[in-house]
Amino acid sequence: MSERIERGPYDVWAPRPERVRLLCGDNAGGTVVDMRRGDDGWWTPAEPLPAASEGPHYVDYGYLLDDDPDPRPDPRSRRQPGGVHGLSRRDLTTYDWQDAGWTGRQLAGSVIYELHVGTFTPEGTLDSAIERLDHLLDIGVDLVEVMPVNAFNGTHNWGYDGVGWFAVHEQYGGPDAYRRFVDACHALGLGVVQDVVHNHLGPSGNYLPLYGPYLKDGRNTWGDLVNLDGQDSFEVRRLILDNVRMWFEDFHVDALRLDAVHALSDTSEVHLLEEMAIETAALSAHLRRPLTLIAESDLNDTRLVRPREAGGHGLDAQWSDDFHHAVHVALSGETTGYYADFEPLEALAKVCERGFFHDGTFSSFRGRDHGRPVDTATMSTWRLVVANQNHDQIGNRARGDRLAEHLDDDQLACAALLTLAGPFTPMLFMGEEWAASSPFQFFTSHPEPELGTATAEGRIAEFEQMGWDPDEVPDPQDPETFTRSRLDWDERTTGRHAVVLDAYRRLARLRRELRQLTDPSFGAVSCTVEGRLFTMRRGDLLVVVNTGETEVVVVDERTEVLFTTPAGVVVDGGTITVPPHAGALLR
Repeated sequence: MSERIERGPYDVWAPRPERVRLLCGDNAGGTVVDMRRGDDGWWTPAEPLPAASEGPHYVDYGYLLDDDPDPRPDPRSRRQPGGVHGLSRRDLTTYDWQDAGWTGRQLAGSVIYELHVGTFTPEGTLDSAIERLDHLLDIGVDLVEVMPVNAFNGTHNWGYDGVGWFAVHEQYGGPDAYRRFVDACHALGLGVVQDVVHNHLGPSGNYLPLYGPYLKDGRNTWGDLVNLDGQDSFEVRRLILDNVRMWFEDFHVDALRLDAVHALSDTSEVHLLEEMAIETAALSAHLRRPLTLIAESDLNDTRLVRPREAGGHGLDAQWSDDFHHAVHVALSGETTGYYADFEPLEALAKVCERGFFHDGTFSSFRGRDHGRPVDTATMSTWRLVVANQNHDQIGNRARGDRLAEHLDDDQLACAALLTLAGPFTPMLFMGEEWAASSPFQFFTSHPEPELGTATAEGRIAEFEQMGWDPDEVPDPQDPETFTRSRLDWDERTTGRHAVVLDAYRRLARLRRELRQLTDPSFGAVSCTVEGRLFTMRRGDLLVVVNTGETEVVVVDERTEVLFTTPAGVVVDGGTITVPPHAGALLR
């Protein structure tokens, strides 16, 4: 395991170059300071640093490596005001936090809301997002999950091509705007989940290989592998672990969503994820508030969240995409690609009762057996985070089309019912709660023309292989692709948008009021399938969803309708009449 050592603010790990000099920016006289190399590959300024001039409370700086005349940014830069190719900035002032009374927010029992800062509001900034937090409270949100905000080249993209892991993207407002956002969330009782990407780096502005062996041979889906287990990997791991610590300690976030952990190639005796869990638990004890690690994983393997004492990695929760697939197929009927195995409605029943559909079963999409069974006797249901829509499942469709484009109001309300009244930790994707008409498309803003062209052509080729019409795939580099993806907040109060929003509000209230809806026991969940009718029992509550095209009558003793979708489920004399596409929650 990698030991954490306190370093000076301008110290840098750079075992590859033979000479390193520190360039201090114009506000510090444009001075170049020689640096001295230690036996461990860390360089330290060899002489006193010049003071910043009066006025600016910051120092801009970079590193001159060997004979390269261009200064390179700090691998641990906290700010890149001139973009990822420019000088780093060290702020000399401190932020005045207002959340001293904040005691945290646990994941169990909570509702997560995922948003992309650039498209959440017309302004696309963290400060403008603060103005919409009351809306999240209104729909029962407990934790706000922010898609990656680390520094990337260009003005807008999804955030997964970041190269400055420690810096907040300037167009979003920079680090102080991020702190204001967290402060505002905590003042309203909302926790913050930050989406972080440690499995690869973006294609533009990644200078880490000039400093040291941050990458190793091999590639995952998105780029070169990060060196987690090769020579000098302890410093690479330390960089990631210190980044985790920064979000919790310096930015006061409550949880991290770890992107695509299956793409972390690590054969170390103690996996990086376990080391994250160890350090996060220690920091949580010190800060005296819950700190949560949520893994996005394609493995369907709960060893990620199994306690370390039982041979697991000790993370707190992980995504279950199987829930999304089962709900999507049940309501939309789409069975192409990875949806094919989820065509029987029984797939939804299995997911709700056992966590995964593919738990060692054959996956036709992968052409092999996939997953491991969940130990439903010992694992809590809240450890699986689920959604009926999220950035991946919408944005990685050719047109970025939402469920609202294909489903009627009752079906959308049923999706909300299954998600918010189901046994797992629900996550909503921005705008789904009012059937937003805007798509969420894949957008980029690479300044390099060749990179923009390669991205657009690669996107089209990918969907052609999947059988999509290439003319339907929007150009990621077209500014209109980004603009189309912005939410239209004015539509919330009109037409079907208001109808769906009302359903989410009612379900949010019920989730807060009824302890059965947050019961963490798999044993308290029982599902049945009869034709196209799906039922799920949660204690003395019954969820009924008619996914078919004809009315269904159910014989049941429950008489109290707690929630019904717009078409209206009728209870009369021991029978429940469920119209096509309709659903209800009964007691």
